[in-house]
Amino acid sequence: MNHQHLKAVFCFLCFIFFCSCTETPGAGAHQESPEETGLLKALTLNASTTYHLDRHGQAAGPEYDLVTAFAQAQGWQVSWKTVETIAQVLQALEAGKAHLAASGLTHLDLRDQSFNRGPVHSKITQQLVCHRELDPLPSGPEELSRLTLRVTADSSYAKRLEQLREKYPDLDFVQENMSTERLLGIVHDKKTVCTVADSNIVKINRRFMPELQVVMDLTPAQHIGWYFAQGLEGPAALAREWMDSEAGQTELNEKNKRYYSYISEFDYVDLRALNRRIEDRLPGFKEYFLQAETETGLPADLLAAVAYQESHWDPSARSATGVRGIMMLTQNTAKSLGVTDRLDPVQSIEAGALYLADLHRRLPEDIPEPDRTYLALASYNIGRAHVLDARQLARELGKDPDSWSDVREVLPLLTDTRYYSGLKYGYARGWQPVHYVDRIRSYLDVIAGSF
Repeated sequence: MNHQHLKAVFCFLCFIFFCSCTETPGAGAHQESPEETGLLKALTLNASTTYHLDRHGQAAGPEYDLVTAFAQAQGWQVSWKTVETIAQVLQALEAGKAHLAASGLTHLDLRDQSFNRGPVHSKITQQLVCHRELDPLPSGPEELSRLTLRVTADSSYAKRLEQLREKYPDLDFVQENMSTERLLGIVHDKKTVCTVADSNIVKINRRFMPELQVVMDLTPAQHIGWYFAQGLEGPAALAREWMDSEAGQTELNEKNKRYYSYISEFDYVDLRALNRRIEDRLPGFKEYFLQAETETGLPADLLAAVAYQESHWDPSARSATGVRGIMMLTQNTAKSLGVTDRLDPVQSIEAGALYLADLHRRLPEDIPEPDRTYLALASYNIGRAHVLDARQLARELGKDPDSWSDVREVLPLLTDTRYYSGLKYGYARGWQPVHYVDRIRSYLDVIAGSF
C-alpha cells in the first residue's frame, strides 16, 4: 500500500472515530433549552397514570395534562415521545434526547445525581402485590425471601428491594424490561406470584384485575414528579415554581379529580362480578348498545356502563320503586318513549339511550365535556329538576355550575334544609347521583376495552 493509500485510510479512520464520539450524546449532552426554542421535548410511558389515548383518540393522562398546562403557561409547545420502560426513559434523558421525563418517576437521591429534580405532583407508597390465591401470603418483608419477585428494571422498586436485601440477604428478585402494568397483568394471570407497584398504579388497575391482592406497603410515602436533563436547571426551576403557584395547584386538583377522585375503595366482589359479566352477559347486548350509539351519538361503552350500574345487565331487573328492565326505566319515561315492554332489552336500551341523550341535549351547549355528560348522568339518576337546583345553588355559593366537580360538591347540600328550602324543587338525596356518576365512570374504564 503506497503512502497516499495509507494517508487516506488514516483520514477515514479518524473520521469514523470522530463521528462515533460526537453522534451519540452522553450524560449532560448539550441540547437547546425550551426557553430558547419554545419547544419542550417530553418523555413518558404509555400507561393509565401517565399518558394514553382516550376513547376519542385524544391524548390524556395525569402527566400529559400537567406537562401541557405547564408548557402553555410558558408559551411553549410540547413534543411527546413514548417509550416502553422506565429504563428507556432514564437512558433517553441521560443521552440528551429529551428535556423532561414525565413518567411517574419517584424522586430518589440516586437519580438526583444524574438529572435535575423537577416538581413533585403526587405521593405514593410502593406496594407488594400478589395473586390473592397465593397461600400463605407473606406477612412481612422478612418473608419475601421465599418468593421470586419480578419488578420493572431500573425502577424505584428495584432500588427498594436492593435496600431490603441488605437486611434480608436471601431476598431474590428479577428485573424485567417491561412496564409495571404489564407485570401486574402477569401476576393477575398467575404467570408469576408477586410484583411491586406504586399505590396509584395499583388503585387504577385493580378494577381491571380484581384477583390482585395488596399484601403490604414496602415504603413510607414517597414523592412522584418530573426530572429534567442535566444542564436544564432553568426549566427545572421554572417547573417547580409553576407547580407551587396557584395555577399549578389548580391543575393538580383537576388532575386528581379527573383521574382518581371517582375511584372508590376496592370492592373485590363487585369488580370480579363486573369482569365476569363482561365475558358472560355483555356479548348478548353489545349490538344493541352499538345501535343506540348510532341513533343517539352517545358512546356505546357509556350506555353499557349506565346499564350495568342500573341492572348489572339483567333485562328482567325490577326494583321496589317500580323501575324495570336493563336500563331501569320508570313507567312514565317508558310510555313517553313508546316502550311497550320495559323487560325487552332492545326497547329498554334504545329508550334509555334516547332519554339520556335528551337530558344531555337540554343542558347548555357551552358546558364542556366531560362535565356535560356527567351532569346528564346525574339527571338520569336523580332527575333534571334537582340537577337544575344544584347548578343554581352552585352559582349562589360562588362555584361553577358548568363544572361537574363543583356541582358534585354541591349536590349533597340538597339534603340540608338550610339549602334546599330556598330551592325550587326542594329536598333530594344529593349523595345518590354523586356515587352514581362515580361508579359509572369507574365501570366505564373497565368496560371500554370491550367496544
